[in-house]
Amino acid sequence: MGPNFRRLHMESDGLLAVTPDQLAQALLDRRVLLKEQLPTVIRTLEAEEQNLAPKVSRSVDKHKQANEIVAKLKVERDQAQIVARNLLPKVKGHRNKLVESGGMVNLDPDWKKEKLFEELDEIEENIQTSALDHKAEKKMIERRKKLIQQNEKWLKERRDSNPEMADYIDSRREMSYQFTIANKAHRNMIKAVEKAQPLHEKKVAMEAEIRDVRRQLDRAKELLSQSDQAIEHWQRRLKDGYRELGLGFPDLLRDMIQVQDGGDSSFAKRKKKNKQNSKKKNQDKKRNISESTGEEE
Repeated sequence: MGPNFRRLHMESDGLLAVTPDQLAQALLDRRVLLKEQLPTVIRTLEAEEQNLAPKVSRSVDKHKQANEIVAKLKVERDQAQIVARNLLPKVKGHRNKLVESGGMVNLDPDWKKEKLFEELDEIEENIQTSALDHKAEKKMIERRKKLIQQNEKWLKERRDSNPEMADYIDSRREMSYQFTIANKAHRNMIKAVEKAQPLHEKKVAMEAEIRDVRRQLDRAKELLSQSDQAIEHWQRRLKDGYRELGLGFPDLLRDMIQVQDGGDSSFAKRKKKNKQNSKKKNQDKKRNISESTGEEE
């Protein structure tokens, strides 16, 4: 016989040796003790809640403000990118007209090799449609920034040398300006997101803490509200016994007497019922398998 079985046997013997009066008195004593201690517990929890509430409120407000900054920068970035992207066809149109009229004869071969429009289109497509992480998106933004800087240099040189390209240069400059705004807003948004993350974690932790305090407080108040009724219940049990005494006082000795008369305990009944349910499930499973096999044949 293993040590765990012996301990279980001893605990069972000790439990069976407890008389109904001893058990009822222990429950009564516990309820009396709770009634004495719960007011102090409730005051402590209320003080803790009052201390936490303003801290939680400040944490929620700071997180909300941080999120508002992120949202504002995102809108600024998105709007600038939309304006810049919408300018791309206009810039291309001006360029095509200049090419057709011969106004692009002085186009810098180095710049032509860079293929500004194609690269900008590719970058915008990746930013809009690809699931990029912060590092990959930052790399794309930096690439776009370099193209824009090259564009600005080219614009200055071409505007000075060919006044007829004014419309073309102005539209390209506006496009570059909008992309620059978008780049700056995006960088600031990433910084704001990084700043907001610890605020989010702190908010979640503090909200969980105050929920736990309030849960304990509600439970303590509930127990206190039940104390007088529970005390009266066990006082009457000690006085009038443990059989049925009317509404709210069921027969507490029914199962014990049933076992003493040779019947099954509630534990044995549950075990037997579970065994029967398990057996029925196995039989149903075998029958389903048999029926499925017969259909295949």
